[in-house]
Amino acid sequence: MVWGDKLYHSLDYELKRQFGQKIYKVSLDGGMSCPNRDGTVGTGGCTFCSQGGSGEFAVGRTGYPDVWEQIEQAKTRVHRKISGEGKYIAYFQSYTNTYAPVDYLRTLFERAITHPDIVALSVGTRPDCLGDEVVALLKELNRQKPVWVELGLQTIHEKTAERIHRGYRLEVFEDAYRRLKEAGLTVVVHVILGLPGETKEEMLETVDYLGKIPVDGIKLQLLHILKGSQMATEYEKNPFSLMEQYLDLILTCVARLPQSVVIHRLSGDGAKALLIGPAWSANKKLVLNRMMQKFRENGIFQGCQRAPQG
Repeated sequence: MVWGDKLYHSLDYELKRQFGQKIYKVSLDGGMSCPNRDGTVGTGGCTFCSQGGSGEFAVGRTGYPDVWEQIEQAKTRVHRKISGEGKYIAYFQSYTNTYAPVDYLRTLFERAITHPDIVALSVGTRPDCLGDEVVALLKELNRQKPVWVELGLQTIHEKTAERIHRGYRLEVFEDAYRRLKEAGLTVVVHVILGLPGETKEEMLETVDYLGKIPVDGIKLQLLHILKGSQMATEYEKNPFSLMEQYLDLILTCVARLPQSVVIHRLSGDGAKALLIGPAWSANKKLVLNRMMQKFRENGIFQGCQRAPQG
């Protein structure tokens, strides 16, 4: 099966299928922190996370606190690259976006989805910050416009989770995932490939685990070392492999994922001003073009088990 011009079930294809046009994602900042930073769970955050809480592309903490103002600012940035008007997904990306009182979340999220150019809401959060009241709110909002919940799992392996200071165990993710799906919500899971100490087989075990559930969507990302992260300090003291063989690994991951899973990302973006390595990942267009070339050269498409297993 071919999904448009891709050999995998891409987010771009899925959005065009659902909404009948190209949809753009705008990164927003809800002004929240993270329990893994404020001492509730830990301090300093996950070791790979920058000081911006993975929200370097959001505009919220630059003088535009109101959500509608953030959306308009983000639209201006998108319009520099496109012609005509567009429709958007409101993506609350920075830090943990359900780590606040429910009344605050209701005001914030309702403000976003009532914007006429917003077609869906996407909320990046942690599985340990999804109490029943929060899930009920997201279920309610999902009746107005589609709601996605993006969970930063990164790995299923506890030894790696401890090394990166994730701050919760796999069963916490499993409980949150179950309750979100019972509420009828779309769940997208983040995975980092190349975390220190993990073998290729362990990375593929994480991908296989999510494919068996199966999740609605997945974000596959190469490990980036960013300035200001704890991992940057670790890397400078003791450099470790940053997965130069990433393209071959991605072929295997895509081939093993069910065709129903929407692949939201294959490489990831690290803000160039913060990127320590790998330097080649900064050229996103080149990386993605090389991926598509390798897919075609190897006859690989999503759900095809002919991907190299070695």
